[in-house]
Amino acid sequence: MSGSQNAGWGAGAGETLAADLRRKFPTFNDLQRRAKWRISRFAYDFVAGGVGDGAPNVAHNREAMDAVRIVPRYALDVSSIATKTTLFGREYNAPVGVAPMGNIGMIWPGCDAILAAAAQAQRIPDCSAPVANVGMEELARIAPDSFWFQLYGLPADNHRVSVDLIQRAEAVGAHALVLTLDVPQRQKRVHDIRNGLQLPWKYRPKTVFQIATAPLWALEMWRKGAPQFKNMRKYVGENASDMEIAAFVQKNMTTGVTWDDIARFRDLWPRALVLKGLQHPADAERAVKLGVDGIWVSNHGGRQFDAAPSSIDTVPAIAASVGGRAKILYDGSIRSGLDVFRALAVGADMCFAGRAFVLSVGALGEHGGGHQAAAFLEEIRTTFAQAGVRSVEEAKACTVLHPNAVRFDPEGNALGTEAPRPRA
Repeated sequence: MSGSQNAGWGAGAGETLAADLRRKFPTFNDLQRRAKWRISRFAYDFVAGGVGDGAPNVAHNREAMDAVRIVPRYALDVSSIATKTTLFGREYNAPVGVAPMGNIGMIWPGCDAILAAAAQAQRIPDCSAPVANVGMEELARIAPDSFWFQLYGLPADNHRVSVDLIQRAEAVGAHALVLTLDVPQRQKRVHDIRNGLQLPWKYRPKTVFQIATAPLWALEMWRKGAPQFKNMRKYVGENASDMEIAAFVQKNMTTGVTWDDIARFRDLWPRALVLKGLQHPADAERAVKLGVDGIWVSNHGGRQFDAAPSSIDTVPAIAASVGGRAKILYDGSIRSGLDVFRALAVGADMCFAGRAFVLSVGALGEHGGGHQAAAFLEEIRTTFAQAGVRSVEEAKACTVLHPNAVRFDPEGNALGTEAPRPRA
């Protein structure tokens, strides 16, 4: 990201496009402000907002992340930093990936493909949602070394569509199947209700105004077309209208998954199976006994249940319960390389970012995915060096202060949070 080797001294040196973007948008907050200005209000709120009025759990995730502190070690040789990590038998260049978010073509046309290409270029995982606006077959072609697929339950007809999606994901070579459990029912996302969010878009006066005040975004949407649920067309009909496909998704796609269904999907899927959305050690234990390969600790980015604890605060108890029998994956307010380091330090093996990647595309269009991926890799390296660690394994063994970590007794009852103490 630093530009030409002969660009001179200083953090702002370099005359390449990457160096220019680095100067203008060095942090997630810079990109978020740019995206908010550049895209329509209803699209921005769809990604940045959460459940409830004011999305307090989104803020709670951030506050909990900031509370995690790393105790650095100095006078060590950090001239060689290794950020590579191996997960489910594959090597990735860094312990960070693109989290699944549905309908992100509303942020910028082709957003799914932009992020897949960025993940492939940097060799990090890219987990695509079932309601992506680019079909899984195309995304797997773009990112053959990075492609993962997320599955929501579609329980009608004995999970007929769920099973077919699993078979399609296997056929295109998805390296992991991520079964999401934490959406038993859709929740009230107040921002979307107030904005009258609907697909296909209904041109109410408020919607028209929001489109008109984002002319660059509106022009790109006009040129390339409004988002569609490409993976779902097969199940509604090749000649189905956008309205019919959207209605099918609204009616049929929920989590809709039981432990019996998980066992069935485990039998069907031959590669790594990950359960996403778990926050209780007892659920993690049950998953491991079913042969699940990964536990993805998440509160859905604050988008589903406002009373849930912050994601980062439940990682240590789940990691301790699992005891290395499955990998621990994590998402929740991952905005920088420092946040990745914090999650590793409290027990995660791999981290995923959703808003950071998607809003980067909202801010910068086709350059956003590559810019954010490169920023993560640079920040992970420099943060490792600052803390005195040289590898992902050393980051996971560093001394961390985690004052809000949730504790459980042997029966699975929450006991509150820990007092600040170092973790060796």
